[in-house]
Amino acid sequence: MGIGEWFGFGKQEEEPAAPIPRVPTADDLLTAVDRVEALAREGKVPGLVMARLRRVTETVRQTVPRLDRVGQSSLQGYSVMATATDYLPEAIGGYLRLPRQWADTRPVDRGKTSLMILVDQLDLLGATMDKVFDAINRADAEALVVHGRFLQEKFGHASTGGQLAIGGEVPLTPMPTGQLASPAAAGTASTAGPVAAVGSASEPDIRLQPPLGR
Repeated sequence: MGIGEWFGFGKQEEEPAAPIPRVPTADDLLTAVDRVEALAREGKVPGLVMARLRRVTETVRQTVPRLDRVGQSSLQGYSVMATATDYLPEAIGGYLRLPRQWADTRPVDRGKTSLMILVDQLDLLGATMDKVFDAINRADAEALVVHGRFLQEKFGHASTGGQLAIGGEVPLTPMPTGQLASPAAAGTASTAGPVAAVGSASEPDIRLQPPLGR
């Protein structure tokens, strides 16, 4: 060991690197919104707070299964993850840590009480989650529109009579007027005519009777 190392000026051991936080899974995000709802219920938050909170959590629940289309590293994915695990718990928890009467009546910022500030935060998160959910769905909707245009160009437009005859019945072509039917069809028609006429209302019922006296 050198003199410098003895006094702590020399080579020192490197500090271990901080562990990389694990990316929350879909189950983690759903558990987080369940937990913040339970926190609000146990704290008996006002009805206007609970209604806005549920608007946000329901949109998050609908969005989480579709995050695989954009990835959690995208702006939309990060917004959903941060809302479920950070923004919502911090907003509800901060309100519940205050005395209820004080939080609901004492102005703290530009004439707004802590309750009003919480309502504004939940409205902002609700609008943001609605935009994220809409953006993710629009990506799939646009893909469907592009595919529909491809089919129209390939098989024809519905307005011009284009159709796909896949696995269906082949449409029959009407026979031109005056064209004779095939002999087999004609023979069938000729033998079927008299049989169908027997016993009809338009023809008399003729039956052979045995001679009298025998």
